[in-house]
Amino acid sequence: CQSIYEEDFVDILEERRLSSDLGFALRTFSPQLHKGSPPCSSAELHRAVLESQYLRYVTKEVAMETGSCEQEVREEVCGILGEMSQNLQLRFIRLMAYMMTKVFKTVFSAIFVNVEGLNMLQQATQENPVILMPNHRSYIDFLVISYIMFSYDIPVPVIAAGIPLAGMKIVGEILRRSGAFFIRRAIGSDRLYWAVLSEYVRTVVRKGFAPLEFFVEGLRSRTLKSISPKLGMMHMVLEPFLKGEVYDITLVPISISYDRVLEESLLAHELLGVPKPRESTMGLLKASSVLQENYGSMHVNFGRPLSVRQLCEGKINRCQYNLTPRDLPQKPSADVQACVSWMAHLMVRIQEEGSRISPWSLMACLLLQTPATVLTEQGLLWHRLTEKTLWLRRLALDFGAHLNWPEQIPDSDVLLSTLALHRTVVHQKAGRVFLVWGGEPEGRHPVSPEEGVMRTAAAALMLVSYRNQSLHVFVRPALLATAMSVTKSTERDDLLAYFCFLQDVFSNEFIFIPGRSSQDFEEAGYLLKKCKAVHISQQEVTVSDSGLEVLSFLQELLKPFINSYQVLSRPYYFILGCKKGLIDFLKRELDTYEVLSSNVQKNVLSALQRLRMATKVKR
Repeated sequence: CQSIYEEDFVDILEERRLSSDLGFALRTFSPQLHKGSPPCSSAELHRAVLESQYLRYVTKEVAMETGSCEQEVREEVCGILGEMSQNLQLRFIRLMAYMMTKVFKTVFSAIFVNVEGLNMLQQATQENPVILMPNHRSYIDFLVISYIMFSYDIPVPVIAAGIPLAGMKIVGEILRRSGAFFIRRAIGSDRLYWAVLSEYVRTVVRKGFAPLEFFVEGLRSRTLKSISPKLGMMHMVLEPFLKGEVYDITLVPISISYDRVLEESLLAHELLGVPKPRESTMGLLKASSVLQENYGSMHVNFGRPLSVRQLCEGKINRCQYNLTPRDLPQKPSADVQACVSWMAHLMVRIQEEGSRISPWSLMACLLLQTPATVLTEQGLLWHRLTEKTLWLRRLALDFGAHLNWPEQIPDSDVLLSTLALHRTVVHQKAGRVFLVWGGEPEGRHPVSPEEGVMRTAAAALMLVSYRNQSLHVFVRPALLATAMSVTKSTERDDLLAYFCFLQDVFSNEFIFIPGRSSQDFEEAGYLLKKCKAVHISQQEVTVSDSGLEVLSFLQELLKPFINSYQVLSRPYYFILGCKKGLIDFLKRELDTYEVLSSNVQKNVLSALQRLRMATKVKR
């Protein structure tokens, strides 16, 4: 079994538990900067942005378009910059290091980091501007990255964060002085704001005084699976290279994996339509009870640094940027847009491949394939779940998954401790496993059938989110298995056509790199052949005698998505009262609670528009 320990991961909290937290925070911190770049204060960064020819040009344009005087627009620019900018200061980095040590030691049993990746990152920060690109599953993602960089004497990054965090009293200012710069969520067509933001980002990249960190997915994933990348920030960080202002830029994908996410219940309720609590210091204090729970371990995998120059080779002709002065706005050409999209999707795929899958994610896959049993007082036999999880572990390893399943602990103990860690979702009783709200007689009985459905749905969606953490390992073979089941054909051309159709339908659910459908099909066939589920020739793909169990599991893995899309494609469920109609439907015949997820509903609408089965009209 592949273990995290074989790949030179270390627990950075182990030393913290044996030494002084204050001593750690106050230790010497002297990272080597990019090519000896001098530190850049917040005031110097402000001045460089405000004095840029690009921003002067846009300021004049906006003044002419709006009929305002140029000084008024310039004052607005200064206001935007003051709201946005970071004010990185070492003493606040030390304060955060001290506080985060206390928090991390309380909630996590370990934070594992790959030393080789950190060594490569340390070298990369001295050669070119570095862009850190972690996945986004929890509010603490960016905190743990800065904490690790401080621990290993690597320059602490400047981080793109949501503007609501800036409004948190005291906390917002601490974050700002720890390197966060704040971006409005709804920028829309505000040309002036876009100009200030893009010039600010480009200046940070050009000066290279610190790595720049942003989440390529844009938003925190409420479903714990990767979401389609947002391309605005990606364009901004790459523009200095495209315009020849820097020789190269280094992208570092980072995969953050959790045994248990702090916001698991909050995320499930948000998907069911419960309003997200407003970010505030008081709300943070009220949520402090979360810190009393055990959340297992976290794994932070720093991927191999990638050269933008090498990635763009043969894909972009940068000569087009010689035709327009650097300081003037320039709309990216079609080939640039395509390359940026490809690069963003590639980074998300690398994040997925670098993630560590917990035993709980595998168990969740299996529990959701027997919902009628788990959601009732009948429960699922524990020994049966154990057998199937060990079988699925072997399949996941065959498919190239990275597991955080330690070898030195008996499998039965690993699974029992996993179940105990997630006691808020499922529990074991009399040799059977039950969903916590799935008919457990010890719980508070719902006052109405609708409340019962919603409570069960919340627990089911928590289970779904952990299943989602391993979906990227199985999704391509699952698409091929589904194509074989639906088409009843063995012809490779027929299967490829249906495989591509399914990729198109589910392109908002899963990450597929543009233009790689044929390679994905070949990869799926290779993996199914590797586990002896199919036989493959030049013209045909046929099921082997021993492949039915694998193919059945993979088909069942996609079934909730197919069922949800079929139900939600009916116009009735998108009229006013959608949720009530779906609840009635669930009570009658369907056990796929994902139809209640706002994320699935949004993705179905996007798919219907993309397939030209629905039209969006603004009113």
